[in-house]
Amino acid sequence: MKLKSVLKNLAIVLVVITASNTLAQDGFQGQAIYMSKTTIDMDNFGGREMSPERKKMIMERMKSMLEKTYILDFNKTESIYKEDEALEAPGGPGGFRMGGMSAGPVYKNVKENRLVQDQEFFGKQFLIKDSLPTLEWKMSGESKQIGKYTCFKATAIKKVDAADWTNMRRRDRNKEKKEGEETETTEVEKDSTKTDAPKDPFEEIEIPKEIEVTAWYTMDIPVNNGPGEYWGLPGLILEVNSGRTTILCSKIVMNPSDKNDIDEPTKGKEVSMEEYQETVKKKMEEMREMFRSRRGGGRRN
Repeated sequence: MKLKSVLKNLAIVLVVITASNTLAQDGFQGQAIYMSKTTIDMDNFGGREMSPERKKMIMERMKSMLEKTYILDFNKTESIYKEDEALEAPGGPGGFRMGGMSAGPVYKNVKENRLVQDQEFFGKQFLIKDSLPTLEWKMSGESKQIGKYTCFKATAIKKVDAADWTNMRRRDRNKEKKEGEETETTEVEKDSTKTDAPKDPFEEIEIPKEIEVTAWYTMDIPVNNGPGEYWGLPGLILEVNSGRTTILCSKIVMNPSDKNDIDEPTKGKEVSMEEYQETVKKKMEEMREMFRSRRGGGRRN
């Protein structure tokens, strides 16, 4: 038993040494291809009154938004994560978009603790510059194979920002009552019970404050990086499960012959992540007030 244990530890050391030697090469660079898929519950988006045919049609239109392919180009300290434009669905930018938001490339520099993200929001281009978001990863020791790579599990609790529509859910009124929250019916809710008044979608949905994130990383590629905003583990992150979204690596090429540039995005109004989220919140409130005004105007006629 002792001999088996020694041989196992020796194999792990050899893997780490081999991977470290690969990273030590001048001009080291890798490329990982990720498939991202988000599932949604149509009931959360007013689908309870829709026919099955209508739901199916909407889901087909949303497919290009919910299922995407991304490319992560990385070296020892930097990465750029962006959608594979070659696989963009017909219609591309003119297709279905949620809330006027369109995410661009995400640049990370783990050595300098910097994140730069290109983000479009209702026709305005923003350049988000901030420090890298930090997650307190907890290692479980659990492992599994992803392709030819041995991966290890890590979990963390992530705060959900106002722009994260993927985690929208139907508000649980019964739970709110049990927790002693305000139970009086608002004027908007009273109006929504009328047959001639549309329901306020903002009253029916909510975004959770926190969600659990599960990541699977491989020490075969010991870079402190991963898809999107994720990083901070002792190996490349190959899979992320966050709320209703799963991001899975399907291919890795080490030191590709054709290397893509890892450059920071530069276009857009420069803002911090907090400033951008405040802009999103303000816009959401404006939309809510506009909806209420239209409802009010309809009652006066």
